[in-house]
Amino acid sequence: MGELSRTIQQRLDDAYASLRSAHADGDTYLVDIRQEEIKELRRIAANHDIGVEPPRCD
Repeated sequence: MGELSRTIQQRLDDAYASLRSAHADGDTYLVDIRQEEIKELRRIAANHDIGVEPPRCD
C-alpha cells in the first residue's frame, strides 16, 4: 500500500498546485477539471483506507 499511498498523495499535490494556478489565471474550465480530479483521488484514497494530507498553502 505504500506505493499507492505515495502516488495518490503526489497526484493530489500536483492537482492542488494546478488548481491554484488555474484559479490565479481565471481558467474556470481547468478549475472544474482539477476539482473533479481531486474529488476522485480522495474517493480512491478513502476506498483503500489511505489517509491523505490536506493541501499545502504555498
